Amino acid sequence: MRTLLILKKTGLVIFLAAIILSSCVPMKRIRYLQDPKDKKEETKADFQKPEFTEYLVHKGDNLYIRVNSLDDKSNYFDKAGDISNYYTEAGIYLNSYTVNDSGYVEFPLIGKVMVNNLTIERIQRQLQEKVNEYIKNTVVIVKLANFRVSMVGEFNNPGKYVIYQDKINIFEAISMAGDMTDFAKRNKVLLVRQSEKGVKTYRINLNDYSILESDYYYLMPNDLVYVEPLKGKQFAFSEFPYVLILTTITTTLLLLNYFNQ
Repeated sequence: MRTLLILKKTGLVIFLAAIILSSCVPMKRIRYLQDPKDKKEETKADFQKPEFTEYLVHKGDNLYIRVNSLDDKSNYFDKAGDISNYYTEAGIYLNSYTVNDSGYVEFPLIGKVMVNNLTIERIQRQLQEKVNEYIKNTVVIVKLANFRVSMVGEFNNPGKYVIYQDKINIFEAISMAGDMTDFAKRNKVLLVRQSEKGVKTYRINLNDYSILESDYYYLMPNDLVYVEPLKGKQFAFSEFPYVLILTTITTTLLLLNYFNQ
């Protein structure tokens, strides 16, 4: 009988210990850009800058185009819209030019301009040349109005984010989404990238330094970054379970006292 009680106590303690340990996520799964597995290998300090591939405008994209000049004739190129709302996200969209199914945008006075599969810089130069035929001393500004990335899964603030710059790397995007949770599977991040030919997916390991030289270090417009949860998330805790541990200890002491009676 005495042996049976000891076995029950031991089993109970092991069970409770297992619950507590299951709530902890190993640090090696949380840290970004970890040192090489071989500790004898010196940590690399210099990385080759990844090649940034400029985005090629596709059908359905929206371009923000503005012609600046001291000449009043430049107003001929303005698209009719709510000028008071010009610099808001909605205003920029309403005042933007949509690339039609044939790859053209309709620009005032100039007419149809082919922009499909061209970079923003190339489109700007092309429009500048055409505008110069009508008005001298102008500055043509071209921006992609629909540069957005979607961050879904194990982020503290998942959602769709508008990017107000020409390029953004994956760590900048992660910081916009409030970083990943402790239960994010950082070594198998899924990148979903759209193109005219369809959708491609890539796996990214953010625990590895090599991401700094990866072709997927920079995100592209309309990219979707999905982070899966660790398998043991349902048994884990988002914060260290002080209350649970204290409750467990109290319960264990009460049960031990009960079995000793």
